[in-house]
Amino acid sequence: MTVRPRVVFMGTPEFAVPSLRAVAARCELVLVVTQPDRPRGRGRKLAASEVAEAAEELGLHVMKPDTLKAPALRAEVAALRPDLIAVVAFGAILSAEWLAVPRLGAINLHGSLLPDYRGASPVQRALWDGRNGSGATTLWMDEGIDTGDLILQRWTAIEAADTADTLAARIAAIGAPLLADSLLLAARGEAPRRQQPRDGSYARKLAKHDGRVDFGVDAVTVWNRQRAVTPWPGATTGFQGRGLLILECRPHDMLPAAAAPGTVTELGRDGVTVACGTGAVTVLRVKPDGRSAMDAMAWARGVRVVPGNRLECNEEAAT
Repeated sequence: MTVRPRVVFMGTPEFAVPSLRAVAARCELVLVVTQPDRPRGRGRKLAASEVAEAAEELGLHVMKPDTLKAPALRAEVAALRPDLIAVVAFGAILSAEWLAVPRLGAINLHGSLLPDYRGASPVQRALWDGRNGSGATTLWMDEGIDTGDLILQRWTAIEAADTADTLAARIAAIGAPLLADSLLLAARGEAPRRQQPRDGSYARKLAKHDGRVDFGVDAVTVWNRQRAVTPWPGATTGFQGRGLLILECRPHDMLPAAAAPGTVTELGRDGVTVACGTGAVTVLRVKPDGRSAMDAMAWARGVRVVPGNRLECNEEAAT
């Protein structure tokens, strides 16, 4: 007979939705806890989180507390007698009191192969650093930040076309069954506890300034960083005082530096080639400030870019 543990699920963004569905299919999901409704979209209208929307679609009970500090809230959750708490990108740290609520403990799904990239931006940092692979890890939660004992891990390749969006979606997809498996193993008393090495790395949260394109570094680094900050905060540069987001580019690291970094060196059929500190990148797709995404050459024709023009990022050009 399969043991179906009683689980409280805590998560908020789209990254957590595949895990929510996997856990709901294989466990007795007694409650979903997510962040309160926030302004979203271009109109900044108040909207439920992606997890809240999916949970309501599944007919699950949802709570949206402003804070986890209220003892009454913790008591209400404890009254459900959960065996386990499953946490995926919830958006708040669980205190020792919360970790003590479930009978068997709390299990987290993290978007990296721990101990690499503990913290808030593991997917983005793997791209930023030019890694060729990343993955998903489930771990027993403790009071540290992603420092608990490891349960299961799964690797995935980082592909040349990946951005933070596509890589996060793939890690979420491979992580969802991993989390459900971990919960079932824990319910049977069979979940591993592998202590993490002390070394590793920390992935700090991205800031707006991380999106500013620095053409002074080598072409591959420009490319890796562009992928890491897409879709947020966006790879931001500018032309003639107007902001420009680079949505897609391609590195040519073997080309000599034919001009100062940021200088347009060629207008080709595929895109706009821009000199870097070493090599060059061909910009393929862009989003000009206040306009829709478009092919780079369509943008270049519209604003009359010629070789020798320069892309520069400044406060006025930031989008």
